[in-house]
Amino acid sequence: MRVYTIGFSQKSAKEFFGKLQDVGIKNLIDVRLNNTSQLAGFTKRDDLAFFLKQLCGAEYIHEPLLAPTQEMLDAYRKKQDTWQDYERKFLALMADRKIEEKISKDLFNVPTVLLCSENSAKRCHRRLVLEYLQKKWGGLEIVHL
Repeated sequence: MRVYTIGFSQKSAKEFFGKLQDVGIKNLIDVRLNNTSQLAGFTKRDDLAFFLKQLCGAEYIHEPLLAPTQEMLDAYRKKQDTWQDYERKFLALMADRKIEEKISKDLFNVPTVLLCSENSAKRCHRRLVLEYLQKKWGGLEIVHL
């Protein structure tokens, strides 16, 4: 199964939705903890659901089970934790939550993308989510848009 990731920061709406259209996305799984912030622009929850349906014929799914805790985010943003600390804590959180048992593989039977805000997947939890699921389930091909 090929699964995509995308971040919306540093992208115009044209670029963002163009990338989703190019790969035929049918499910967008929002893995952000906060999906209604004014900073999210065109990716605020209700607007994003509308644009996805209209422009891509895709469904919007918010899955906070795949998001870090506020405490984890705060510690990393305030530089109390390094990226390595954050990564270790987030991987432990996914294991504690048993996401591999709670998230349906069926969500990935159609072209699916995980959304977060970070422009690059290098230091973003969306990458960690898919790498974790790859280890648990196998058979995932991860593509960062």
